[in-house]
Formats: sequence, structure tokens, C-alpha cells
Amino acid sequence: MSALPSLLAALKGGDRRALARAITLVESTRPDHREEAERLVEAILPFAGGSVRIGVSGPPGAGKSTFIEAFGRAGLERGRRIAVLALDPGSKRGGGAILGDKTRMAFLASAPEAFIRPSSAGVIEGGVGRRTREAILLCEAAGFDAVLVETVGAGQSETAVSEMADMLIVILSPAGGDELQGLKRGILEVADMILINKADGELAPLARRAEAEYRSALRLLRPPCPEWQVPVRAVSALEGTGIAAIWEDVERFRAVAEASNGWAERRALQARRALWSEIEESLLERLRAAPQLARRLRLEEAEVTAGKRSPWAAARTLISLFLGENPASK
Repeated sequence: MSALPSLLAALKGGDRRALARAITLVESTRPDHREEAERLVEAILPFAGGSVRIGVSGPPGAGKSTFIEAFGRAGLERGRRIAVLALDPGSKRGGGAILGDKTRMAFLASAPEAFIRPSSAGVIEGGVGRRTREAILLCEAAGFDAVLVETVGAGQSETAVSEMADMLIVILSPAGGDELQGLKRGILEVADMILINKADGELAPLARRAEAEYRSALRLLRPPCPEWQVPVRAVSALEGTGIAAIWEDVERFRAVAEASNGWAERRALQARRALWSEIEESLLERLRAAPQLARRLRLEEAEVTAGKRSPWAAARTLISLFLGENPASK
């Protein structure tokens, strides 16, 4: 007998252990688990969607985890229930990750109205995991009204989180230097708020200067939401300076977006992007696992590696064979 009904009931009741089990289920790659996970996600859809989904992105060392700990604490004080989905870089060899975010968020990890789930991003690019979207829905069904998604801090490719968040907060360090210029533009173009962290001690003057510089830079970029002027704040997650006021910015952003229908448009975009992402990844999985392609795939890969065949021609051949077409006719 399936344990799905009891898991669903516990999840809707806000049981954090049930939520952890549900996320483990949707992250599983076992075929029987995938079927059960799909049924679970379909069942919770009517109970999801009520949260504010906040992406937290930025380069390594900017203090994302410290910020989330301080920001989450301030949210709990406002009566919020906070869920944190923290992505760590996955190994391309073994697929594992350090998953140390719970140790960096000790207060939230022990708070009864908070939930932290560290996960490996695996080999999926974009700073998020393949099942992060489903995990957000599960957190919402469990009654969490704010879901924070912390990206791996990999760089410009982190902009993928903007496709599953209502609001993207970018955390930057005041002493990043010119080496981050390549990263900045890609993230800034999709940021809904920019925070210069570590505005304390000897870094405080640098943070204030960076705040002014980013404000000037934003005037040259088109904001992701036309009705919203992207705020730039110098804050100190370590000392808590300026953190509580960010919740007011979040509420103001939601009000502006809802008034202009931007909120509904973002949710529709999130759902559409989730569909196409799943199609792309599922097709790639099936192509790699197709028994009729096993030998040809190795041959084409060897020819491309040796420089005897172009990747485009090899890919076209493999896709044609996968679809049961004659590659010679292409």
C-alpha cells in the first residue's frame, strides 16, 4: 500500500520531517520514486503558490549564508515561516556536495518555524538543482510563506534562479575588485535588489562607495520590472544592520508587481520555463540511455574528440537515429 496519502497529509499539516522526506523523494532518480514523486507534486499543486519566492545569488564569499541567517531571523520576528533551499556545488565526478549550510545557519536550523534543506546542485548549470522547482512547491504546501533559494555562487550562470523566483536579491562584496566585472552585468540585469554586504569595520567605507557605484551602473540597465526601481543597499549581515528593512522592500516589491500584473506574469514564466527545462533534461537522459544509440554514441564521441567530425554533424546524426529517422537524408 502506498505511503503517499499519509505523507501528503503530514506535509499539508506543516510537518518538517514529512517535508524533508518529500524533497528526498522528488530528488530521487529511481524510476519508482519518480512516479510517486510526480503523483505527490500533482496532489499538492492546489495547496502551493502562496509564498513569496526569493532567490539569493552572488559570488562566493559575499556572505549569502550569513545574510540568509540574519534575514530569516528578521522574518521570523515578523511572524513569517521561512524555508531555505540551499544549493551547494555538486561534484562532476561523484555528484556529491559539502552541504555545509546548516552549520552556517545555526539559528534557523533550530527554529521551529523555519526549515533548511541543503542539496547538491549536481552537474546542472545555473546555480540551482534540477528539482529545486518541485521543492519550492512542497515548501509552500507545507505552509511556509517565504521560500529562499540560495544559489551555489558559481558566477554569471546563476541567473537561472531568476526563472524560478518572484524576486532576486543579489549579494555582493564591497572588495570584489575588477575581476568580477564579467560576472556583474549578467546578474545585475535580472536583479530586483542589490545588497553590498559586509558594511562593517574597515570595509564600511568601501561598501558605501560600492553602493554609490552600483546605483550609477543601474541607470544604464533596463530593470527587469519596469515599475520597480531596483534598490541598492549597503548592509551588514554579521551585525544585522539594514537587514530587517529588506522585508519592507520585499512587501513593497510584491505590491508593485501585483498592481502591474507582473507577479502573475512571473509565475506563468516560472511554470513555462519549468516545463521546457524538464523536457530538455528528460530528452537528454533518454537519449544517453537509449540502447540503440549506445555503440553509435561512443563512436561519434570518439570521432569528435579526435577532431575527425564536427560536434554539430555528430549531434544531428545521433538525434536522427534516436527519432528513428535516416541520418543520410538529413
